Amino acid sequence: MAKPKRTYVYIDGFNLYYGAINHTPYKWLDLEKLCRAMLPKDNVVAIKYFTAKVSGRPGDPDAPIHQDLYLRALRTLPNISITYGHFLTHSVPMPKSNSNQWVYVDKTEEKGSDVNLATYLLHDGFTGLYDIAVIISNDSDLREPVKIVHQVLKLPVGIINPHVTHSRELQEYATFKKRIRASDLAASLFPATLTDSKGTFSKPRGW
Repeated sequence: MAKPKRTYVYIDGFNLYYGAINHTPYKWLDLEKLCRAMLPKDNVVAIKYFTAKVSGRPGDPDAPIHQDLYLRALRTLPNISITYGHFLTHSVPMPKSNSNQWVYVDKTEEKGSDVNLATYLLHDGFTGLYDIAVIISNDSDLREPVKIVHQVLKLPVGIINPHVTHSRELQEYATFKKRIRASDLAASLFPATLTDSKGTFSKPRGW
């Protein structure tokens, strides 16, 4: 009997969050359940989650605490790994409203998740860790690594899109594509209370 094909899932955390989760009641998302819901016939042996540590910000000063609780919840899943990027703040010129003057505004961007995801996607493919790769993102910057897996390694790559529209660049070499819907998220939540080696903890209020 042939061995079941091994599926690795690569998740761009911020692309998933801002594409499908922000402003919803589905922030306490069990990524293993989501993968099972989206890939019911696949043998998902590893889930790789790429994110960066957030800082408190106006309107959401508890964001770091909430994220730490969520990352703690993810670590209760046996087949998930978490890789961190970072935030980079730089000043950009922007026009003042109702004025011809320009001011410099600090802009903070998350850096590294797409590069880290692409690196692990290619490393794992070239070392033979998976038979099928699935990416949860709609970032067109991932086109080239998807192309290499498809054309050089001759392996299938699926795209699970958190956004409303599909990236044409990613579709070009994707073996299949799906879109995350609210019903998928609603069916993929952690229990409100979890227990790990440190004790019992609960999802943040409002999540």
